[in-house]
Amino acid sequence: MNKVRAGAAEAVADIPDGASLAVGGFGLSGVPEVLIRALYERGTTGLKVVSNNCGVDGRGLGVLLSAGRIARVTGSYVGENREFARQYLGGELEVELTPQGTLAERLRAGGAGIPAFYTPAGVGTQVANGGLPWRYAPDGTVAVASPRKETRDFAGRPYVLEHGITTDFALVRAWRGDHHGNLVFRRAAANFNPLAAMAGRVTVAEVEELVEPGALRPDEIHVPGIYVQRVVALTAGQTADKPIEKRTVRP
Repeated sequence: MNKVRAGAAEAVADIPDGASLAVGGFGLSGVPEVLIRALYERGTTGLKVVSNNCGVDGRGLGVLLSAGRIARVTGSYVGENREFARQYLGGELEVELTPQGTLAERLRAGGAGIPAFYTPAGVGTQVANGGLPWRYAPDGTVAVASPRKETRDFAGRPYVLEHGITTDFALVRAWRGDHHGNLVFRRAAANFNPLAAMAGRVTVAEVEELVEPGALRPDEIHVPGIYVQRVVALTAGQTADKPIEKRTVRP
């Protein structure tokens, strides 16, 4: 029952080249920076990432992206990463864009054992009709396009079929966690973290505060330990390293 690992390097040591990863975070909030860095230092490549966004230049998943370690991304927002745009438009990176709520539900469904579901999001667009560029050729033409998806009417309204997502591994960051893998997320850092934790077949959580079993009240736990296989306790310095994506101040 003790799922605590000695460090991030040990926790990600068996993630192979070409693995699929669900990664928590939104912008730079709640991003498992330490685990991502450990994966970078290990040299793992050819990764297929599922995450809301791909970090920014030099932070979060942007560290792996800039090193050419990511082969495919399923996400909903990519606007803050110049290197991402360069690789995508240059044909170096395959990208599946999906509506943000759909992405969240695909992760939740995968974790809950639901293979597919219908949603109205994307009906009448290329999301449903197909043709979204997944990968460009070097000459700028579309090398791989999204396929047409099944649609069906319910109560006179059209819906599109979306498939649940499961991944080989998941990397998440939690505010508090115990030795059994029960996790609590704080405020905006919750974002996609609980959903990513559910979707991974092997979920690794870095936690800012590691507590003993029984210290967390059952009603405050966001992700039960059944979904989590490995826990890494962060140092004070790692916990304090929380960059701000866009700093705004008042006069």
